Amino acid sequence: MSITYTGKATNSEIEARFDQDVARFSNMDTGQATTLDAPLTMELCTSAALQVTPGATELLDIGCGAGNYTLKMLSKIPNLNCTLNDLSLPMLSKAEERVSAQTSGTVKTIQMDMRNLELGNEQYDIVLAAATLHHLRAEEEWRLMFSKIFKALKPGGSFWISDLITHDSSELNILFEQKYGEYIESLGGPEYKQKVFDYISYEDTPRSINFQFRIMAECGFRNLEVLHKNLCFAAFGGVK
Repeated sequence: MSITYTGKATNSEIEARFDQDVARFSNMDTGQATTLDAPLTMELCTSAALQVTPGATELLDIGCGAGNYTLKMLSKIPNLNCTLNDLSLPMLSKAEERVSAQTSGTVKTIQMDMRNLELGNEQYDIVLAAATLHHLRAEEEWRLMFSKIFKALKPGGSFWISDLITHDSSELNILFEQKYGEYIESLGGPEYKQKVFDYISYEDTPRSINFQFRIMAECGFRNLEVLHKNLCFAAFGGVK
């Protein structure tokens, strides 16, 4: 899972893969089996958001998939106004269907590459981004996204990330990739492990927590905290 920037999947290719995976990602418990501790990190991110902004009314879910994180957030703060963003239209449509059934607030959908979002200033109390930022490539794109999100948050609002990560130590990257491979192989055997590693290599450019915290701090975020980390997956965030 080392970082490279050539020969990567296009947005259209990533979109097409997720278009075919709506049913799997609609399962809140088992839909992301390849993501270590997915139910736990979803619980921790939404609990942290509740703790920081218990009076929240506006939620933005970037790369919302089938809406699992928003649904979990609504179980803690009912009837939020929800803005849902995803590259995949089938995924976004499923999220809209599921979320609309659980809130009396407004539900807005935006089918768009997250890099092109126009979020405005001080619009949201909570921003969630689960398993999506790892599609960003060069540092400029990470800086652009974190800057947009910081500006879009209301003062005191919070931003929570659950994602694939890499590490600053190449030795630890090797160790954690090996252990993650063992986990994936236990789910579906060697061929399945190779399939997962192939699409990670082709689609993803994860970055370390230290890298992301550095840029978040430069954009103005404070109280940066790691909620959970297991091998090459982590949940973390900060407050405006």
